[in-house]
Amino acid sequence: MACSQHLLLLLLLLGLAEFLVFKRKNVLLLHKVIGEPCKQHSECRSHCCATNSLNPQRFCTPQTIFLQCLSWRKPNGYTCKDYHECRSSCCLMGGLDKQRICRPKTVFLQCLPLRKPNWEYCSDHSECQSQCCIRLNEVSPHRCIPKSGLLVQCLPL
Repeated sequence: MACSQHLLLLLLLLGLAEFLVFKRKNVLLLHKVIGEPCKQHSECRSHCCATNSLNPQRFCTPQTIFLQCLSWRKPNGYTCKDYHECRSSCCLMGGLDKQRICRPKTVFLQCLPLRKPNWEYCSDHSECQSQCCIRLNEVSPHRCIPKSGLLVQCLPL
């Protein structure tokens, strides 16, 4: 009897008691290590069960220094439906196919819109990468053109 108590005390001191199976609400729970598949936070030693890639499977992940569980979020350039899906929290309409994509933020924490390259059709300067949308002659449609001239201004070529 005393030997079993000493063994249990030794296990607790060595931290090996976490490997034991606990029964809570008639469900067997193992405390899984980081990287193992999970369904609930309570299954993990870190108490964080979240996605860590485009794969919807959830895995035990570490907590942040603020003790938060963070799911993996899409990097810039990936398609998105909502800003919560993106690392930058910027999900904007862009491209010729009008899909929403994750976009970076500026130094001032504003979402950087996708702008049209040179020679694409436009209706306003803000639509162009060059910030220059003009008609090359009276009958042509507006197009994005590179800035030119000695002072690099928006001038017709």
